[in-house]
Amino acid sequence: MIDLHRDDGLWTVTLNRPDKANSLTAAMLDELAGIAEEATGARALILTGAGRVFSAGADLDEARAGLATSDVWERLSGAIARLPCLTIAALNGTLAGGAMGMALACDLRIAVPDARFFYPVMKLGFLPQPSDPIRLAALVGPARTRLILMAGQRITAQDALQFGLVDRLVEPGALLATARDLAADSCAAAPDIAAGIARLCGKAVG
Repeated sequence: MIDLHRDDGLWTVTLNRPDKANSLTAAMLDELAGIAEEATGARALILTGAGRVFSAGADLDEARAGLATSDVWERLSGAIARLPCLTIAALNGTLAGGAMGMALACDLRIAVPDARFFYPVMKLGFLPQPSDPIRLAALVGPARTRLILMAGQRITAQDALQFGLVDRLVEPGALLATARDLAADSCAAAPDIAAGIARLCGKAVG
């Protein structure tokens, strides 16, 4: 349910459970975290999904059984955030719930125009993972973070672009090509130069 394609330093990770809106099981999250921890030698990493939804968040049955409060979410987002290479979330559709954490941890987020963004933890009776509100507020500000987390609002792709939650809107047929184009300079650069520029841009790598 997780596909990994490596192409000369460019790693493309695809959530591949489209029949369940790419909802995440504990096994999928553990595999994703392992890939992110292994990707220290990658030149760039693209995270995307199969089908029309990026991810609906946690698998509901597993969420009720304890996955919603598991530390594997923080393990995954932390591993992505620490990568010295450029990381890009290519959001092929709606991004919901705990799945937002991995996208927030990426350096860049691009999305299709009909994507929606929401994180209904308050309604479901769970706390968000600790780093998610911090990263969200750094992108969209505290008031809009409350709009998403406390007011439970669904955000359109156009609003997400205006807020700074996503960096570019891309038509579905061009999403992966755009992500690869954004990754091209990082893939061509020497790893120490890429990591040095990442640090100068305020990224805590390593």
